[in-house]
Amino acid sequence: MAKNRMVTATTAERDGHGPAELLWFNAGLLALILLSTFVVIHSTHACRALYAQLQVLESSQWYLHEDYGRLLLEQSTWASHRRVEKVAHADLGMQAPELAQLKVVPQ
Repeated sequence: MAKNRMVTATTAERDGHGPAELLWFNAGLLALILLSTFVVIHSTHACRALYAQLQVLESSQWYLHEDYGRLLLEQSTWASHRRVEKVAHADLGMQAPELAQLKVVPQ
């Protein structure tokens, strides 16, 4: 079974590593820890910024969907059969033909 042991200055000297090497090793580990900390901070900030942008886009989508529903209602009102007949009769002076005026065109 392998023994777990902590690397200290005395064990490093015994294994042939001087205190300068241990200092560089610790400085390297500290630099890696700081680097990973900054990466986590950056990714968290980017995630929050993207989430804020998502909320803005979802809000815009909601307003556009509401406008689309309103426009569909307006279109159905303008295109209703009753309104088309009213405009054709009142504004354009059109009327339905009499039965005697109808002609059947042979094919």
